Amino acid sequence: MEEKVLGLKCRECDRKYPKEPIHVCEFCFGPLEVDYNYETIQKSISRKSIERGPTNLWRYIDLLPIDGEPTDGLNTGFTPLIRAKNLEAALGVRELYVKDDSVCHPTLSFKDRVVSVTLSKAKEFGFDTVACASTGNLANSVAANAAVANFDCFIFIPADLEMAKIVASLVYVPTVVGIMGTYDDVNRLCSEIAGVYPWAFANINTRPFYSEGSKTFCYEIIEQLGWETPDHIIVPAAGGSLVTKVGKALKEFHILGLIDEPKTKIHVAQAEGCGPIVTTLKENSDFVKPVRQPNSIAKSLAIGNPADGIYAAATVRNSGGRGEHTTDEEIVDAIKLLAATEGIFTETAGGVTLAATQKLIESGQIGRDESIIVGITGNGLKTIEALDGKVSEPHVIQPQLNAFRKLMKTL
Repeated sequence: MEEKVLGLKCRECDRKYPKEPIHVCEFCFGPLEVDYNYETIQKSISRKSIERGPTNLWRYIDLLPIDGEPTDGLNTGFTPLIRAKNLEAALGVRELYVKDDSVCHPTLSFKDRVVSVTLSKAKEFGFDTVACASTGNLANSVAANAAVANFDCFIFIPADLEMAKIVASLVYVPTVVGIMGTYDDVNRLCSEIAGVYPWAFANINTRPFYSEGSKTFCYEIIEQLGWETPDHIIVPAAGGSLVTKVGKALKEFHILGLIDEPKTKIHVAQAEGCGPIVTTLKENSDFVKPVRQPNSIAKSLAIGNPADGIYAAATVRNSGGRGEHTTDEEIVDAIKLLAATEGIFTETAGGVTLAATQKLIESGQIGRDESIIVGITGNGLKTIEALDGKVSEPHVIQPQLNAFRKLMKTL
């Protein structure tokens, strides 16, 4: 039987490579991606075969790059798609959904999707140690899932990361290394380490396989909409991989005959203090200009030199979508709005996404009568510091009924 994965191929020059833990073309230095045999996949995949699958991301195993049975991430995926009626009313739109990846995942972020694929593939390659460079959520996910999978684990992060995210990695007892510098400094060092130590670095040498897990975010949306595609999907961007994989997921489901030709516009959201992909789109540039010193409360998105930046911009352009920046104040307001309307507490990245959605609606880039998906990728408990001084204080009274009556008169 023909294999579903032919190997890897360069995204720039299309040069072919075998299925190995490599990520850069040795001829043009372009990034590598998984090369699927869609003719073979089409023989085994259908809506019914997917619906019969497990209620996790591995229901889409035919479109994920592992050769055997999945070994990790068995509790990851198939997160809620919520019809947000209260938020619809607040924004003045007809049909809006929240794809909530801040719940139902082991570490409460969509990074559990990519890590599930990475660790399953790392076992197939025979690695005994996994590692990553991270702005927080990936660190939490690699540490947690490595503990379950019995890998040794090294986590590299900017030293000034939010304390909640540092603790949420340390608790799984990996080796955590804080780097005095930006995420790009961390990533640069990790690229050097990956060339010396025989480890599976999630977002470096195994990146072609790792990034494929992001597709399941969009696969689920389509299936949960009854095999229909929305008019708009808005997602945040750090390195830009999720944006590109939303585009790839739509394309693959159409190629395989699972959906009609999609007309979905893909929009990207970033913070003003670190939004190089959005800047590229707004300036209609062919290049992504790196941000040397990110400055935003949305630290999980603070990647100044995004690895998939130019591909993310192209994905948005080709779909007819837009990019939008948000200020720190807008991010906080959006976090509070989502909590007050839908009872969903998102981290700062979700605040960026919802704030950008508001601006796109107000500017007419997203029609008020069109279907809208807002991607929430992480839980607010991870970035609670962002709300310091931004929410009201509790009322403190004596344990007496009269004291409560007095309080009621002031409310």
